[in-house]
Amino acid sequence: MSDKLDLTLDAATLTARLVDLPSVSGTEGPLADAVEQALRTLPHLTVDRHGNNVVARTRLGRPERVVLAGHLDTVPIAGNVPSRLDEDGVLWGCGTTDMKSGVAVQLRIAATVPEPNRDLTFVFYDNEEVAGHLNGLGHVVDAHPDWLAGDFAVLLEPSDAQVEGGCQGTLRVELATAGERAHSGRSWMGSNAVHAAAPILARLAAYEPRRPVIDGLEYHEGLNAVRIEGGVANNVIPDACTVTVNYRYAPDRGPDEAVAHVREVFADCGVASFTVTDHSGAALPGLSHPAAAAFMAAVGGTAQPKFGWTDVSRFGELGVPAVNYGPGNALLAHKADERVAVERITHCEERLRGWLTS
Repeated sequence: MSDKLDLTLDAATLTARLVDLPSVSGTEGPLADAVEQALRTLPHLTVDRHGNNVVARTRLGRPERVVLAGHLDTVPIAGNVPSRLDEDGVLWGCGTTDMKSGVAVQLRIAATVPEPNRDLTFVFYDNEEVAGHLNGLGHVVDAHPDWLAGDFAVLLEPSDAQVEGGCQGTLRVELATAGERAHSGRSWMGSNAVHAAAPILARLAAYEPRRPVIDGLEYHEGLNAVRIEGGVANNVIPDACTVTVNYRYAPDRGPDEAVAHVREVFADCGVASFTVTDHSGAALPGLSHPAAAAFMAAVGGTAQPKFGWTDVSRFGELGVPAVNYGPGNALLAHKADERVAVERITHCEERLRGWLTS
């Protein structure tokens, strides 16, 4: 099949075309080429590219600029490409929910709204589904932050056509305990590092997560062990153990506060070393911003908190308030039976078009 994208197609059909152009993280080049080629045919847009990240902008001199962003990559295909449309109006395939339906909506708005009531920036980026240092939006933030300037941003991540404000931060820490090796037949000659991790696990089991309310949205934090590693052999008392803890924290806490909180929780648990291995900050919902209020009025519904982490955090770092809003149910993301209702794709496109043309 041709890699050329026809932006005159309806958003659901365009979603199917995008799914049928596989773009597992690290292989987005052909899809980025197709997106760039399609956007360059639109005379009202200025198009730039950095790696496999494509940014297109209107320059109409409007008093306000809105960014619409989405990632091009998917998780590995699980026998669910090519796409298929069933008789109930549901489109199946890898990336239908996360998030090629959102990308299709972006492309349709880019093609069919040449004179929006706000200047628009469209961002299509790579490597969202893998390690943070590979994230294409992060690369654009570092290399060309001016490309992402705006008053408000919408990340078209799957939210089942409901507005999800901001996002929680995610922090991963390795808590190590130390012991002394010995033969398990003479265990009293050593010190068991796995046993020494018991106070850490007890503290986690007893932990009461916060549920702060921010801009009217109730977030729900979590502090959990996600991995335990220890042991040498089945007849050796282990001299080392590591518990990896993931802290999901609400956006009223900054990155330094989050690290300090986790240190405090385990301060008296016999931790030999405390190592931060991964950290992405939270983003405030920004629903009090005038552009956000206008957006909510246009799309309707009741805003919800975003419990997971998304790239709205990167916009937050740039001082751009952002929300998540896109077709697809996030609970179906990354599944072999990933799917999206055509009605949800159409709904999101119509709501965004109404907001940008009213």
